[in-house]
Amino acid sequence: MDATDPILELSAVTRRYGTVAAVDAAGFALQRGRIACLLGPSGCGKSTLLRMIAGLEPVDEGTIHLAGQVVSAPGSQAAPEHRGVGLVFQDNALFPHLDVRGNVGFGLGRLPRAQRETQVTRLLDQFHIAHLEKSWPHMLSGGEQQRVAIARALAREPALLLLDEPFSGLDGSLRASVRDALLADLRRAGATVLVVTHDPDEAMAIADDLVLMAGGRVLQTGSPDECYRRPVSVTAAHLLGDLVLLPGQVAAGQAETALGTHPAPGLPDGPVLIGLRPEALSLMPGGVPATVREVRFAGHGHRLRLDLGGTEVMLRLTGTPPTVGETVDVGHDPAAVRVFPG
Repeated sequence: MDATDPILELSAVTRRYGTVAAVDAAGFALQRGRIACLLGPSGCGKSTLLRMIAGLEPVDEGTIHLAGQVVSAPGSQAAPEHRGVGLVFQDNALFPHLDVRGNVGFGLGRLPRAQRETQVTRLLDQFHIAHLEKSWPHMLSGGEQQRVAIARALAREPALLLLDEPFSGLDGSLRASVRDALLADLRRAGATVLVVTHDPDEAMAIADDLVLMAGGRVLQTGSPDECYRRPVSVTAAHLLGDLVLLPGQVAAGQAETALGTHPAPGLPDGPVLIGLRPEALSLMPGGVPATVREVRFAGHGHRLRLDLGGTEVMLRLTGTPPTVGETVDVGHDPAAVRVFPG
């Protein structure tokens, strides 16, 4: 296998339960040594897709390749232990009757004792849990349990590590600090990781690559910046945060909207929607007039709800806010506008 080939490749993968397709013709690829996030709302098929990659669920259609080998196809499935995949569930699932060292070394029973102990010691040091090696799982914090579970998953040196909502049990600043430290360790280890999450801020903070999913389908793949700034659909855009939508009308490749005219190449004449992020709007003399309907303090500034030509839009403002009922002029960044079929 060439070093530039994907470590993981899914092609039109489908999983059905009765007549319901939990995963529907999903496809994406993951490169070696990168951290990818599979992002989507609860119930969209993320965990089912993860279980298929791990070999815990069969595929009804399509194929899954790992390290260049077909590991899942209809009627053919490599066993989980033969895939070279490590999987850490949401609850970490540590063995309560084993201490930290015993948990990390659990899957290495076939190695000679000295080699096993060396491997476990290396992982304990790498994930900063050597001082906990004699502790029992119930004595550990959530973040410590998570580190032990990931060290255990990496003990057999898998080609791919799968993490299912790994940070959901942690709160606030602890969540961010544990997440950042752990991912730094994974990057130093050169691990290839696929993280499932429903938190868009988390996904954009940690991912080299994003996979956006909704309704069992993969909507878009790409870098966080690309997916945020150039969403392929309204649904994909909403997965990564607030979106201002305005109606428009296309004629001869140009969309007429309340914010002016925007190019709409390839779209037929008729109704469309234009979308842009709230930060692409600003108060600007000479802009389009709008009426302030609501002003709310948002910590880092204010959120304004405006009536723009009969359409409600949201705008983020860091300066002194206008008053409710006031008429303001709204400008925007034309490069941030996306035109979607109506």
